[in-house]
Amino acid sequence: MQHWTGLEAVPAGFGPAVVTIGNFDGVHRGHCAVLRQLVGEAERRQASAVAITFDPHPRRVHQPDQAPPLIMGLEDRTELVAECGVDALLTLHYTLDFAQATAQEFVQSVIVDALGACAVVIGHDVRFGCGNHGDFQTMVELGRRYGFDVVGIDDVGSGRRWSSTWIRESLAAGDVATAAEVLGRPHRMRGEVVHGAARGRELGFPTANLAPTADGIIPADGVYAGWLVDEAGTRWPAAISVGSNPTFEGVGRQVEAHVIDRPDEPVESFDLYGQRVVVEFVERLRPMVAYRGVEALIEQMDDDVVQARAVLRAGGVRGNASGPGTAGERPADETASASRAE
Repeated sequence: MQHWTGLEAVPAGFGPAVVTIGNFDGVHRGHCAVLRQLVGEAERRQASAVAITFDPHPRRVHQPDQAPPLIMGLEDRTELVAECGVDALLTLHYTLDFAQATAQEFVQSVIVDALGACAVVIGHDVRFGCGNHGDFQTMVELGRRYGFDVVGIDDVGSGRRWSSTWIRESLAAGDVATAAEVLGRPHRMRGEVVHGAARGRELGFPTANLAPTADGIIPADGVYAGWLVDEAGTRWPAAISVGSNPTFEGVGRQVEAHVIDRPDEPVESFDLYGQRVVVEFVERLRPMVAYRGVEALIEQMDDDVVQARAVLRAGGVRGNASGPGTAGERPADETASASRAE
C-alpha cells in the first residue's frame, strides 16, 4: 500500500480512484467492512482504492481538552488499513486552517483534483467541510457536479453499532475481550521498551516496560493475559501488568509485560531494551490490588502466570487473531526465550 502524507505526495495525474473518508481510529470491524466495500467497488471499476484520514484527530484540534484518547497510533492505523487491501492511504495534516475549507473546496481539491475519483464510498452519517456543513446529500450533489458516483453504506454491527466509542468504554472498564470483539483482534499498544525499577527481576518476574509515550489506550488497571511482539515479529506469550504497583510506594502508572515460560539459560542475547514492541491484551485476569508483603505478591504472580498460560493455550475468550502455531509465534505451552527488560 502507498502511504501519502499530504496532497503534494500524490503522484500527478493519479486516478481513477474510489475514495472513502474517515478517522479510522482502531480500524475496527465497522471500519474494515467499509474498507472491504471500498476495495470491492474499486475492483469492479478497475480503479485504485484510496482511504483518506487525518492526523491529528480533528477533535484534538478543535476540542483538545475534550478529545477522546486515541485507540492506536498512526503507525498501527496505517498497518491495519493496508491489511484491508487498500491501494493507498492519504493522511492529511489537520489544522485549524485546513478546517476552514468548505465542503466544495475539500471535494474539489482532494477528491477530484488530487485523486481523480470516479466514486466515493461513505456512510449516510458522514460530515465534512468547514463546520461539518457537508453531509451525504452534499456529497451526492457534488458528485453530480464533478462527475463521480456516491455509494452509501449503512452502519454495521451485531446488535450495537461497532464504534470507537464502544472500544474506549470497554478498555476503560478493563473488558479487553469485548474490545477485541469490536476490533476483530486484540487491543494493542506500541512503544519503546525502557528501563524500570527492576522490581520484577528481583522478584523473579522480569518485565518489558513500555515507555510512557507508548501509542494506544492503556486499559484499566489489572493483570492481563496477552502477547508481546518484538521488532523481529516474534510473538511471545505474556502476563501483562497495568497500574502503579500498589504493593510498592512511589510508582507511577505503567504497562509491564512478563514473558512466560522462559528458558533457564541466560537471555542477555534477547535484549529488548530500546526496541519498539507491540503489547496485545487478550483477557483480564484480575484487578490490581495491594498485597501484604512480597511473599504474597510472588504467590499471586505465580498464579497469574498459570492463568495467563491457560488462557493463551485456549486462544483467549475471543480467540487469538493470528492463531497458535503461526509463523513467528511462540505458543504459550512452548518453551520460549525473551529479552530481560525490567
